[in-house]
Formats: sequence, structure tokens, C-alpha cells
Amino acid sequence: MDAMCLETLGAISADSEPLVFKRLPTPAAAPGEVLIHVAACGVCHTELDEIEGRLPPAELPRILGHQVVGHIASVGDGVSIRRPGERVGVGWIASACGECEYCCSGRENLCADFCCTGLDIDGGYAEYMVVDARYAVPLPEGLEDIQAAPMLCAGAIGYRSLSLAGIENGQRLGLTGFGGSAHLVLPLARHLYPDSPVYVFARDEQSREFARSLGADWAGDTTDAAPQPLHAIIDTTPAWLPVVSAMSQLLPGGRLVINAIRKEDRDNTVLTSLDYPRDLWREKEIKTVANVTRRDIVEFLRLAAEAGIRPEVECFSLRDANRALVSLKTRQVRGAKVLVMDGDAAE
Repeated sequence: MDAMCLETLGAISADSEPLVFKRLPTPAAAPGEVLIHVAACGVCHTELDEIEGRLPPAELPRILGHQVVGHIASVGDGVSIRRPGERVGVGWIASACGECEYCCSGRENLCADFCCTGLDIDGGYAEYMVVDARYAVPLPEGLEDIQAAPMLCAGAIGYRSLSLAGIENGQRLGLTGFGGSAHLVLPLARHLYPDSPVYVFARDEQSREFARSLGADWAGDTTDAAPQPLHAIIDTTPAWLPVVSAMSQLLPGGRLVINAIRKEDRDNTVLTSLDYPRDLWREKEIKTVANVTRRDIVEFLRLAAEAGIRPEVECFSLRDANRALVSLKTRQVRGAKVLVMDGDAAE
């Protein structure tokens, strides 16, 4: 099978080629697993963290990719919940123990044995991948492969972030950063909370205009003041400045939800500008998002199909994975980036 493999860690620059094209044996499904013939795989900012060593894979070489859509090619012994030919998706969650207090309370995202697709096991930057059958999620009709792929991470983690924000209809929501996840959260918020204004903070005018085109009530720069204080803000950036800026814009009792695995160390001195009375006092909260559950994926896919939510997608062939990653690194982002396996992707 064709695959793009990460063999060494290192910084990504404008002319980088961090992944290596390989011809590898097609894996076989072990007992309890399914073999998936991959049709499309979303490209996520987390892959930059993996490549650059902020979130290094368990071992190298590794096939990245955790927004995977495809059809089941075969099932391993003991698998009865999935069948060959079924269209499925695989998100960041590849498995969890199923027995700890977190798994038993619906919080498998916090399990100590949480296994990550494309980090702990090989992911979807390849023609085939294997995964625990319980974590291959059936996809609803009406979503094309390239539309469904970003929903498995960017959409699902955005849904979890919105749930943790805890707003009620009519309360004001902010989104700081407007990329693959936030551009799905905005229409979802519109669907779930039709009377809630949505304010977007983004550092470039192209992203702000994109947000306005999707129905944002207001869009400004990262440090601009919103027209009104906000009940909740979701941060999807890799930087610390939006965190500091967002805290000053919350109402008393407001909540900032940080949807990021890592923040860049180079700007952590910004944290010293936090002013306690202005930014943190009066019961403001900071809550982080950690991973996703299968339920997050299933519920978001259902809501997306129901509300007609579709991501804006830029497609690349599998062999162009490096170009997609560099584009993401250099913040050339509008919507989501997706690898397709048929070799005929057109931008």
C-alpha cells in the first residue's frame, strides 16, 4: 500500500518535506480489529505537534492521520459489530481501557490508557489502516467522504468544546482562532443556540471575512474588544496571547474553553500580562478540552447531518501531504485540509 511516513522529528519550514512516501505491506486485521480501505483523511494541527516533537509519536516510523474515512475491507476474528463494505470513520480515539472510572462514566477521553490514532497506532495517511472495531464509527448518509473527514476531529472536538462552554440560548459566544474546528463550531452554535450572538477573533482579515460569510455577528483582531462582554469563549489557537485577551472579555462567571493539546512556548511570557482583578477574578473559569469520546463523534455527525453543516475543504493527494502540512504550518488556512487517496485531488 502507499503511505506517507514520519521517520524523523524536526521543525517544519516553507520548503520542508517531513513525511516520506513509502510502499508498505497492507496490514491485516487482528482479532477484534477491522481493516479499513481509506478514502480520505483530514490534516490536523496536531500532526504539526507530532512532527515537531511537542507531541512525539510512541515510536517511529509512524503513519499520521486521525480524521479517517473509508470502507471496511475485512474484519478480524470475533468482530460482529462491523461488516465488510460498511463506510466508517476513525477519529483521535483509537481505543480506551473500557474499565476505569472514566470509561465507566462516559469520560473515556480521560482514560489513562487512551490510545491515539496516528500517534500510538498508525493512522490514515495511507491506503489502509487497522483499528479496534469498536472505534470505527458508522457514517450517516449524505456526507461525502471529504466532508466527513474533518468532522471526525475538528468537528467532534469543536462539539465537545461547545458543550463544555455551557452557554444557554441567547448568551454570547466568542471564538478565538478561526480554522478547521471553529468554522464548524460557528454553524453548530447557530443551530443549537439560534438567539446567541457569535463573535470571532482572528489575527488576519481573510479569516475574519470567512467568519462573517458563515454568519458571525462580529469579527475582529485577536486583541480587539468585542461589542459586548461574553458569556463564554472557545480558543482553538496554538498561542498564549488569545488566552490572555479572551479572559479580559468574559463576563463575571464566564468561561474560557481551551481547545488545544499544546501551546507554543515561544510566547508564554505573555502570561505575565494576566491581571488578576481584570482577567480572573469574579469567578471566571478556564477549562481545557482533552481528546474526544466516541459519543462526541457520533452526536456531532448526527447534528451536522441534521443541520446541513458542511466544512469548507481544500483537497490534496496523498503524495502532496507535505504540501498540505506546510500550508497549515504557515497559517494558509481556510476551512479544513483533506488528503484523498485516489490521486486526483484538485485544489
